[in-house]
Amino acid sequence: MSTIALRILLALLVLFILPLATHALWWAARDDLAPDWSRADWTSAKILSAAAEHRPALIRIYAARTGRWKGMVAHHSWIVVKEEGASRYTRFDKVGWGSPVRTNGWAADARWFGNDPQLVLAIDGAEAERLIPEIRRAVAEYPYAGFGDYRVWPGPNSNTFVAYVVARVPGLRTALPPTALGKDFHPFGDFAGLTPSRTGIQLQLGGYLGLAVGWVEGLEVNFLGLVAGLDLRRPAFKLPGWGRIGLPLTAES
Repeated sequence: MSTIALRILLALLVLFILPLATHALWWAARDDLAPDWSRADWTSAKILSAAAEHRPALIRIYAARTGRWKGMVAHHSWIVVKEEGASRYTRFDKVGWGSPVRTNGWAADARWFGNDPQLVLAIDGAEAERLIPEIRRAVAEYPYAGFGDYRVWPGPNSNTFVAYVVARVPGLRTALPPTALGKDFHPFGDFAGLTPSRTGIQLQLGGYLGLAVGWVEGLEVNFLGLVAGLDLRRPAFKLPGWGRIGLPLTAES
């Protein structure tokens, strides 16, 4: 075997296989995981105040670990909006059962399969009010919104949906967690373009292989949907299974 091939295999082992294997062992050893969806906690994590108590417009993007074996490798992400003075939040998810794009299927800040939401993006006030119509338009135009348009791997899935909305609303300059499996899905033929935050470039091969370099995304290498990389803006390593190790995606809580 050539030296180059050995180096590639070593890089795959260190960057992808070892982190994923260690996280899988840790995940399997946990005794606090819901055994199935019917016994999981899907209630509010009490992160958001009641909508009527928060008058300014609001945008939130959340992500939470999925359930069972998928939780070893993946998060599920969703979008929450509220116009100024509105009495309720509006939550958008893409799911693989029932009506594919769900509106208010769960509480805005609900746990996902018993796992608490992680804040990805928070925008309030006039900027949120300006962006909400663009978000609603992008949700309505999502191209994989029909029955049968969902694939767990490599996409399109829940994270493909959120990444699509972020990419089409320039004010949403954020990056999903590296464990948002499916965020890098693109149809074959759509090989190159801007990252969803529009702060860098992205090369993709159907979500199976890819490279992204951007100020918001940092450096990300996609191998079979798994992401390894480095965030310099908010310093952190990105590892398969473990996700971010370093500063969180956002300083807001």
